[in-house]
Amino acid sequence: MTILGEFAGDRVRATLTAHIAHVRLNRPEKMNALDPEMFDALIAAGRTVAQTRGVRVVVLSGAGRAFCAGLDTASFSRAPDPDEPPLAERTHGNTNRFQEVAMVWARCPVPVIAAVHGVCFGGGLQIASGADLRVCAPDARLSIMEMKWGLVPDMGGFALWRGLVRPDLLRELVYTNRELSGQEALTAGLVTFTDPDPLARAMAIAATIASRNPEAVREAKRLFTAMLDQPTDAILLAESEAQERVIRRPNQVEAVVAAMSGRPPVFSDD
Repeated sequence: MTILGEFAGDRVRATLTAHIAHVRLNRPEKMNALDPEMFDALIAAGRTVAQTRGVRVVVLSGAGRAFCAGLDTASFSRAPDPDEPPLAERTHGNTNRFQEVAMVWARCPVPVIAAVHGVCFGGGLQIASGADLRVCAPDARLSIMEMKWGLVPDMGGFALWRGLVRPDLLRELVYTNRELSGQEALTAGLVTFTDPDPLARAMAIAATIASRNPEAVREAKRLFTAMLDQPTDAILLAESEAQERVIRRPNQVEAVVAAMSGRPPVFSDD
């Protein structure tokens, strides 16, 4: 295991094992609630794993009893930071600081899997929604919580929930901040799988992804991103361009030779 970083006083920890980066929210005494330092730590961790050679897949999880309880309510009593830019100012490409905490995972060039247990409220759910897949404990508690505090979801949720949740159901969940179990969230479309041990299931899926041609996996993620926003003609062209970047390269040849030989492939991460 290689330690990739301990961010903001170890509020978030990232390690790398067998091409799997494990990013762990590490504030268990606060159920991994989000304070300003936690926002910065998650962004830094996301950027680190995205830029680290050899990372083929990322697993997001929470230490202790929860994935993430959402915004730390102690933040409500903090005086506004006079140096904090207006929310509408785009400080991280097309996002602000708070949106980037979730969108950094959607932008990660490799697949991201969130392992959800305990509570996953508000901003925590939006962070999990930035992942490609969400494996959730059946008895986990999830909520689009912001309306409870008189707020709207503003950490990328409206961009990330497109295509996941039926529009009228999503409206009800936002307007009422109704709590769901992990099993109910599966039916609603907010999570991909339920499992009594979501971290073990996430790691098993990650191991399978890490055994695939890393170049092809990265191109596939790029195509999934384009699929949400691009017209059909652009998607068709993007598919062809992606295949041209992969086909007949050493990793693709190795995938064929290994499959024909019945042995595990050995890929390069160049």
